[in-house]
Amino acid sequence: MTSLNRRRFLSTASAASLALAAPAIGRAGISANDKIGVAVVGVNGRGGEHISEFLRDDRTEIRVIVDVDEAVANRRCDDIEKKQGLRPKPVSDMRQAFEDDAVDIISTATPNHWHALTGIWAMQAGKDAYIEKPVCHNVLEGTALIAASRKYGRMCQVGTQCRSSKAIIEAVAFMRSGGIGEVKLARGLCYKRRKSIGAKGDYAIPATVNFDMWSGPASLTDPRCTRPNFHYDWHWQRHYGNGDLGNQGPHQTDIARWGTGYRYSPVTHPLLRRASGLSGRTQG
Repeated sequence: MTSLNRRRFLSTASAASLALAAPAIGRAGISANDKIGVAVVGVNGRGGEHISEFLRDDRTEIRVIVDVDEAVANRRCDDIEKKQGLRPKPVSDMRQAFEDDAVDIISTATPNHWHALTGIWAMQAGKDAYIEKPVCHNVLEGTALIAASRKYGRMCQVGTQCRSSKAIIEAVAFMRSGGIGEVKLARGLCYKRRKSIGAKGDYAIPATVNFDMWSGPASLTDPRCTRPNFHYDWHWQRHYGNGDLGNQGPHQTDIARWGTGYRYSPVTHPLLRRASGLSGRTQG
């Protein structure tokens, strides 16, 4: 793995976000009798659920665990070894997983500021990708993911748990069949009790965390960690955290769009269309 300083790293990340890098890397055909090699990127929180689902699927084998917290990565690898019989390789740099020929697909549950670039890099390396919500940090990143999927011929999926809810599936079907008449407006609401996130402060980074790698494409802040719970409170980190608008909001936004059947054009500015390789066609 070539060592990168931060300036070069961010420059590379910016270029990749437009999906204009190297040509596609095709994946060799996989026999139906072979296991699908999996790398899970970001495994402290929601990534643990990704691990559980892959362990329940006989078609898959978790071969690489990526986390910038060395302690978290090794703990997950130990647990996976007990359950699947094979210990995954722990790495802190996701690019090592993307370069690994034993990996066919990746799923990621990193902090939000990493989502889009993780998916783009994975598809450039010939991997199919599942990205935890929110799929991107802004419209340009989402557009770049669509362009990367088309350019490299890879699958890119994002999911929300609401799409698997039998009650919501039936409600949406009823509504879209005219059950409540013509729907022209939807509002997304969610009421949940949340403890105080605490005052802004200056807290220590866990000793086992590679903070420069954790920050990745996000801006470095001073102080570096403004909330006491490093592994969750990044949602409220200034400059790149997006609070519950980006945490819970995608669920309600998705249901609203799903229920109304609303379709949108991902980009409107001609420079963005040209940079991403999109024609501006309406996307579902």
